[in-house]
Amino acid sequence: MGGGPKISADVGLAPKMALSVTASIVAETVTFPLDLTKTRLMIQGERGQAAAASSSGGAKPAYRGMMRTAVGIASEEGVLKLWQGVTPALLRHCVYAARLPTYEFLRENVAASKPGQITPIWKCAMCGMAAGCFAQFIASPNDLVKVRMQMEGRRRLEGKEPRVRGVYHAYSTIVRAEGVRGLWKGWVPNVQRAALVNMGDLTTYDSVKHRLLANTSLQDNAITHSISSFCSGLVAAVVSTPADVVKTRMMNQPTKDGRGLLYKSSTDCLLQTVRQEGFMALYKGFLPIWYRMAPWSLTFWLSFEQVRKVSGVPSF
Repeated sequence: MGGGPKISADVGLAPKMALSVTASIVAETVTFPLDLTKTRLMIQGERGQAAAASSSGGAKPAYRGMMRTAVGIASEEGVLKLWQGVTPALLRHCVYAARLPTYEFLRENVAASKPGQITPIWKCAMCGMAAGCFAQFIASPNDLVKVRMQMEGRRRLEGKEPRVRGVYHAYSTIVRAEGVRGLWKGWVPNVQRAALVNMGDLTTYDSVKHRLLANTSLQDNAITHSISSFCSGLVAAVVSTPADVVKTRMMNQPTKDGRGLLYKSSTDCLLQTVRQEGFMALYKGFLPIWYRMAPWSLTFWLSFEQVRKVSGVPSF
């Protein structure tokens, strides 16, 4: 049984990108309500929102827990609001999916091991971080719009004017108010988070899968893919949650003249969050993140491996 990843240099980057996009769209659509819930939970407690809530007097109480948040959104805003912001999320994945072909290219051409050998974990980690940074940087505008749209329902309940009315309006509003560079607002914590997520996700899946194939009787099938995806989702959630909290708060904060009004930088956001809410605030929304990453990872990797198989592309 081969212990290392199959070399697939004969398959171009474009087909691999198409397969990655397909699997990403399936996974994102299925699990998007969990992403919306996660975002709402992480924003709670933020200084600007807390101040607005206290001054309005009639604001809805903060949600407690993932299930109550999801039920609250469905009952107060409508079930379809659980998919509010899904369009930019899907557009984001059409770009962010570049992480997979980028990772494979780096693994096979930069971190290549001898035939039959498993790529060392540290090399996989470096490839994962590099692939995540590249993919997230080019996908950051879509991520920003997604977060803005996800928060619109809550803003309406608090009696605030909506910031965006749709995907196109969101992009045009940001460009008019902050310039083209405004589309990359929060890109530093965005890229930092992506580096951690992909170090956890791609590295863990790749390493666990090929070590299971090399050291157990398991075959390259759905069982092995499921075990590997479970491990990758858990590790990715643990290492990325603090960066996810910082990223979301940086992107959601109000701005004036292109500058954030709450935080000067991702480091400032990190320190303010710990100082005002305690260290565990960095893991606010951890369970929703993991609850989302687990089914997302499972859906994505099973879909990805299956569409590769159907298309005649070697296993990841």
